[in-house]
Amino acid sequence: MSAEATNPATSGSVAGPAARWRARIDLRRLGRAALLGPTARDRLPDAIGHVVDAHRAHHPSADLDPLRRAYVLAESSHRGQMRKSGEPYITHPLAVTLILAELGAETTTLTASLLHDTVEDTDVTLDQVGEQFGEEVRYLVDGVTKLEKVDYGAAAEPETFRKMLVATGSDVRVMSIKLADRLHNMRTLGVMRPEKQARIAKVTRDVLIPLAERLGVQALKTELEDLVFAILHPEEYEHTRELIVDNASRAEDPLAEIADEVRGHLREADIQAEVLIRPRHFVSVHRVARKRGELRGADFGRLLVLVNEDADCYGVLGELHTCMTPVVSEFKDFIAVPKFNLYQSLHTAVARGDGQVAEVLIRTHQMHQVAEAGVIALGNPYAPAPAAPADGERVDPTKPGWLSRLLDWQEAAPDPDTFWSTLREDLAQDREITVFRPDGGTLGLPDGATCVDAAYAQYGEDAHACIGARVNGRLATLSTVLRDGDTVQLLMGQDPASEPSREWLEHAHTPAARIAIQRWLATHPTEDDPGEAEQPASVPRPAPEGSLARPHPEVIVDHPGATVRLAGCCTPVPPDEVTGFAVRGGVVTVHRVECSAVARMKSGGRAEVGVRWGDTTGCRVTLLAESFGRPHLLADLTEAMALEGAEIVSATIEPPDRQRVRHSYTVELPDAALLPGLMRAMRNVPGVYDVSRAQPQTPSQTPGA
Repeated sequence: MSAEATNPATSGSVAGPAARWRARIDLRRLGRAALLGPTARDRLPDAIGHVVDAHRAHHPSADLDPLRRAYVLAESSHRGQMRKSGEPYITHPLAVTLILAELGAETTTLTASLLHDTVEDTDVTLDQVGEQFGEEVRYLVDGVTKLEKVDYGAAAEPETFRKMLVATGSDVRVMSIKLADRLHNMRTLGVMRPEKQARIAKVTRDVLIPLAERLGVQALKTELEDLVFAILHPEEYEHTRELIVDNASRAEDPLAEIADEVRGHLREADIQAEVLIRPRHFVSVHRVARKRGELRGADFGRLLVLVNEDADCYGVLGELHTCMTPVVSEFKDFIAVPKFNLYQSLHTAVARGDGQVAEVLIRTHQMHQVAEAGVIALGNPYAPAPAAPADGERVDPTKPGWLSRLLDWQEAAPDPDTFWSTLREDLAQDREITVFRPDGGTLGLPDGATCVDAAYAQYGEDAHACIGARVNGRLATLSTVLRDGDTVQLLMGQDPASEPSREWLEHAHTPAARIAIQRWLATHPTEDDPGEAEQPASVPRPAPEGSLARPHPEVIVDHPGATVRLAGCCTPVPPDEVTGFAVRGGVVTVHRVECSAVARMKSGGRAEVGVRWGDTTGCRVTLLAESFGRPHLLADLTEAMALEGAEIVSATIEPPDRQRVRHSYTVELPDAALLPGLMRAMRNVPGVYDVSRAQPQTPSQTPGA
């Protein structure tokens, strides 16, 4: 398969009729001939001229001397090297740099792009790059050079991509160059064996395309999608191509007619706007065809309305919804609540009498640049922030929050495989929801996220102390799946060292939540963890610096120096009859003798450890409260518990059943003698009709018994 065959833009039969459409930033319009002309060396300066022209279009006052010097060094260093396609190797860094210049990258990025293969493939050293172009260019070239070592073998992926993403979090321009590099390689992939094409296309699909989406670089993402589509699904690609060709050859164009109608309405309203027809790319057409079945003319593109200021976006929306028939279910406001990748736009749709529906995107010119180029449009993320424009246009943030979160995840992940699997799960999420906090702030979460995810997104590892939530004013379990626009109030216990439940992992979808919970569980083994029976008792591990010591009854253990932990499954307190079992890390867990876990471990051959209560009287206990649902019940109940000296370690609130609510609280008391008074105080809270101590399950009650 040739490179041209894998490139949807080379279908000549589409170009003629489709020329009436003004498309998105077109990264494919300058092919090999436009780059080089004749391949003779005396014509190569023409190539840098294309880069300079594209760069000046975005940065008219840029200093071009670094580009000229970088080109001279790159051309002389790569002289004599050839690509597998037979072209001089210099065509590759030139093409990569042209892609970035078309997207509006600043001069430093373009300079590093021209040099990005010199250290890897020639005798040029990083020190030489630094001496001639400065430390910033040296840093970028070094980052890209490290990424060039990425091995596409499955065993190498976790650690290499972890390193790649560390570089991304340090400077987004490294990843921008990497994505442009991958795009040009994908354009020329036809010279490779089919099996290698497929392997590279799959990694591009699974990792680099989602990263381009996260970075907001839609112009790169959409072309990469089409190239991968052509390689991995050639039959479906060809069918989609035929659909596009057939539609382009029709005389009538309903989308153009709707565009004219929109222009007329906006002129009458005296709103200055540019109305463009934005054709869908191949993968988008394929998705729409699978969703809607037979396609109509207006399905092959969308209308793009560009205005000067934010307020004009809403003015356009009002005119369209007043003068045309809106499809209300299609409306989305990504200006008031931008997407995680900086994307801002109003989405709506209008219908004609014949049933043709046109989707409409409304945004400012600056929003459009960021929508297409993402982080590349932001320039140098470390340059001083510019003053706010006088025309009221938004100043975009200099760095997507997603990148900062990603860097936190890789630091928190216990090993590369955990990070890799978590990253892949996150990248598979192609939709994000926005939920609101009671203070008016927002949280961006993946579709399908739960209250557990919201807790860790808002509080980090302090979310271990979360005891419940209110969703849209109603009590909800932490496993509740959130919907776009929900208001979430997270209810926190008083103990910042509270324990997350192992079951939370089943309800956690975000990397931040999963990694935080997994890290806590890894450092707090339980008797059910595999392998702990073989771990000898040892000197107790010191508590982390700055952590809070938990009050609990003194327990005397027959293993000198062992750390004692009261089992959460039965929460023993004096004067319960207790027994113990050694688990890994020199920890002895203490259970009530009637606890079902005791019988299970004894039947498994686990040796008991002698334990008995000492002189102190502090305790941890789990209480069950049953109540009728009413406003402020949870707040009143937790306040009553606090007044009795109880510190809430964790809590579970089940979904209401016929207006009845079951609560489970694990609390710590400085003295076990306070337990009866605590239970009385809880029963006295209006709406609470029973409070009891959690009873351990008997073996016959355990699931599967």
